[in-house]
Amino acid sequence: MKKNIIYFLSCLVLAVGLVSCSDDNKEPLLPLSVLIEGGETQEIVQGGTLNLKAEVEGSSEVEYVWKLNGKDVATTSTYDFTATELGSYDVQLTVSNAEQGEASAKVTVDVYGKYKYGTFILNEGSAWGGDKGGYLIFISPEGKLVNKAFQEENNGAWLGSVPQDLFIANKKMYIVSQNGGNEGGFLTIVNAETLKLETAYGDELKGKIDWPTHVAVLGDDNIYLRDNAGIKLFHPSTGEATLIEGTNGARKNTMAVVEGKVFASQSKNLLVIEAGKNEVAATVEFDSNISGVVKSSDNNVWVSVSSGKIAKVNAKDYSIMKENDLAATNADAAKTLSASFAAAPSITAKGDTLYMSALSTKIYRHIFSTNETKLMVDAKEMVENANIVYNTVAVDPVTEGVYLNTIKGYGDVGINQISIFDFSGDTPTFKATYNDCTKYPAGTFFTSNFK
Repeated sequence: MKKNIIYFLSCLVLAVGLVSCSDDNKEPLLPLSVLIEGGETQEIVQGGTLNLKAEVEGSSEVEYVWKLNGKDVATTSTYDFTATELGSYDVQLTVSNAEQGEASAKVTVDVYGKYKYGTFILNEGSAWGGDKGGYLIFISPEGKLVNKAFQEENNGAWLGSVPQDLFIANKKMYIVSQNGGNEGGFLTIVNAETLKLETAYGDELKGKIDWPTHVAVLGDDNIYLRDNAGIKLFHPSTGEATLIEGTNGARKNTMAVVEGKVFASQSKNLLVIEAGKNEVAATVEFDSNISGVVKSSDNNVWVSVSSGKIAKVNAKDYSIMKENDLAATNADAAKTLSASFAAAPSITAKGDTLYMSALSTKIYRHIFSTNETKLMVDAKEMVENANIVYNTVAVDPVTEGVYLNTIKGYGDVGINQISIFDFSGDTPTFKATYNDCTKYPAGTFFTSNFK
């Protein structure tokens, strides 16, 4: 009996030892870790849906709690976020189980308007043909065209008569109409992402400006309008429109904003206007009339000159960084740099690559760093009824699509085409074409150029 008791106790001690050794060798549970696919900041177009998905490490069995701006919205591994209002939203995900505790992840979702990204084509309409005003065409990154987008977003309201130019700054779009009148007036300001009207200046600017054609913006209260007298600084807060000294005769063409300054053309001169000043801050003189002023992707200034030259100007010290003479290498391309009556610049740029067409159907490409110039296409060979080019060629700095607006004739303005060329291959092709949408297109504007 005594031996049996000793044997039993020995087995018990051994068993306890085995259990103890087993517990010591068991791997401890790792802490939970969770991420939300797509990163800590994401965005979605207004009315769209963003599928948010959890990535959990450390366990496959957890409970999920999603919160939107602090309120519970879902208890699954995914959450479909949809918002009808613009703005920034905080989404928090918490995962947990009894053994490992909990872990959290956050994401900020920015909801933007459907017009934030894409291409606008501004149409003059017809001041003498019974139109109420001009209109905006919008082409989304996916290629969907919205005709008369401003009217669609503002209960059928029209822009002012014969709009010529637009500028995007501080989430606002500024549209200038040279004849004023109608619902929009001389200057119409809309939300740049929704196109909802914010304010319009018509009677307030009568007698203060004379046929305004172009606009540049340095701030909500610093709006520069080019008119028949020169370039005027308009302060909406006071209603004053003051002529900038030294800008008389400023060319009827696009102005550029770089490094917080306005760059404009005046015959042979590149004018520099600084915020808050009522006189020209600096002048850069060229050998012939300037035909285009465009912001470069590295925050300097492209300048084309009717003598056939393209220069890059330093936006800080106004020195000419480099100048290429196309007339010396390609005389036909050089002719497209003439200072025509087009309201848009003679050049358009995507990085180091520039395109030019003037008012002809021939589109040339110039690679600035290598000084190479090449004829890319004669649109007449690809586009039916491309008899007249209305304003100049424009390149999308994101997609590299090259836009050309053509009409059959001034008596057949309703027969027209927006052609988007793809020059990435050995032969030119179309990225897309849109028929019979425009009416005297004043210019093509890419939202990405205003960043």
